[in-house]
Amino acid sequence: MHVKKGDTVIVISGKDKGKTGKVLSVLPKENKVVVEGINMVTRHVKPQGPNQPGGRITREAPLYASKVMYYCEKDKKGVRVGRKILENGKKVRVCKKCGEVLD
Repeated sequence: MHVKKGDTVIVISGKDKGKTGKVLSVLPKENKVVVEGINMVTRHVKPQGPNQPGGRITREAPLYASKVMYYCEKDKKGVRVGRKILENGKKVRVCKKCGEVLD
């Protein structure tokens, strides 16, 4: 996956195109990500005992990872992510536009 949990991403297609948010979770087997405040859906929930009332709640649903790009703070836009091996042998992600190390 080109994005990790905690990354800031921008949506490049769909109903939330142009919005940015933080990745809350990554689902690599499904090739999907959950982004904070993006792809909000309404769920009807039954009451679960006296402490949790029922009703309609809105929460984030997963969307395909191909619909998001890493958002570079330096360039202020979505960028592609590359990989580079440093002198000490560590593999890191880099911004394709500015060359900044992301990890």
